[in-house]
Amino acid sequence: MKPNVPFALLRRSFFAATVSAVLALPALAADNVKIGLLSTLSGPGAGLGLDIRDGFQLAVKLNGGKLGGLPAEVIVADDQASPDVGRQTADRLVKRDKVDFMTGIVFSNVMLAVGAPTFAAKTFYISANAGPSQLAGEQCNPYFFSASYQNDNQHEAVGKTVADKGFKRVALIAPNYPAGKDALAGFKRYYKGGEIVSESYTPLNLLDYGAELSKLRAAKPDAVYIFLPGGLGINFIKQFVGAGLSKDMTLFGPGFSGDEDVIRAVGNPMLGMFNSSQWAHDLDNAANQTFVAAFEKEYGRLPTLYASQGYDAAQLIGAAVRDSKGKLDDKAAVQKALKAAKFDSVRGAFKFNSNQFPIQDYYLRVITSDSKGRVTNRTIGTIFKNHADAYAAQCKMPAL
Repeated sequence: MKPNVPFALLRRSFFAATVSAVLALPALAADNVKIGLLSTLSGPGAGLGLDIRDGFQLAVKLNGGKLGGLPAEVIVADDQASPDVGRQTADRLVKRDKVDFMTGIVFSNVMLAVGAPTFAAKTFYISANAGPSQLAGEQCNPYFFSASYQNDNQHEAVGKTVADKGFKRVALIAPNYPAGKDALAGFKRYYKGGEIVSESYTPLNLLDYGAELSKLRAAKPDAVYIFLPGGLGINFIKQFVGAGLSKDMTLFGPGFSGDEDVIRAVGNPMLGMFNSSQWAHDLDNAANQTFVAAFEKEYGRLPTLYASQGYDAAQLIGAAVRDSKGKLDDKAAVQKALKAAKFDSVRGAFKFNSNQFPIQDYYLRVITSDSKGRVTNRTIGTIFKNHADAYAAQCKMPAL
């Protein structure tokens, strides 16, 4: 006769066995993939977020409403360019909506606020723009991938260009937020052989640049470098040209400050401005040609750098879903698939560094008139080949 076993002990044993069995089950393929696209869709920076959204949604449409073979649900939300709003909305997207991926943020101060709830929820963030130095270096995170760039990179490319062209007196202007600091640090890292005659950090919402123009008149630089994206750049360039300063000072910027959205708003005064980018609408590869033609057909305008990054972020997510066989709960498999980046990027070939930021080429563009009479960018050369960011060595990537 078997000894009596207390019921409580049997219940505990059964529960432990059940939990162990559940934990041992392999990850199952998902029925769909859910993406939280949190971006700046209102205020002076709205055009940037709208372009990221449009590029991302175009990729989903061209893939038949799917990413990686799974039906894609894209939940679009506005962070209002506010770190607090961004953090609260991200928290809702990962906890209530249970998104599989996050993307879309324009501004680095918002990205740094959104990182905490996103990473804590073990949700992969695929950046379609912001690439703060913190996340490239000591605060690197296995759940963060940049499908765009690291903040310093385009500015490093222009710093080298301005030096190579022999400009000896340069003035620098950027907004006073993390990406602005990264921008001017990047420029100065590669600008050699000349003098920085002034360096200004302006409020992120500034639209009247009278004080900065007065400083330029006093400093008398031969070149001016601006990182003023979206509406900031539109207002500055109009005021800079209107004040007559473009006659004696050559204007340079990153791709953001010389992009198609700024060109559409400013027009002919943009002619002759040099800028840098890892992408251009005239890059000669099949993926880019498909993207540019489809974007023009869908939206009736040339795509911007932001739109290209939104498109590539969607394609990267699709590749990860496909190559992890839709097992989105298997975080190691998804991370491995993201690192492999097996998709045709509109920028051409690139790969991820150890900090999960891209190693890629950077190009010099100049704003000119094309064969159709449009004021637009034309690629005139390569500044960097296979360029990596300056912070990767500081990244000690944690395990998942």
